[in-house]
Amino acid sequence: MKAKDLRTKDAAELNKELLDLMKAQFSMRMQKATQQLTNTSQLKSVRRDIARIRTVLQQKASAK
Repeated sequence: MKAKDLRTKDAAELNKELLDLMKAQFSMRMQKATQQLTNTSQLKSVRRDIARIRTVLQQKASAK
């Protein structure tokens, strides 16, 4: 996911995507705790995607 793509979306879409990513992150954390997660690098990418979305939301809020 690129920040350039995120900037084209409105705040409602970004909030929905943020919620989906946070649910996915929670699920992955639980899988890691029970040693069911095979690809642990997914946690890093989801965490960074969450940070990207929050950054874009913050930029949109300060631009108003």
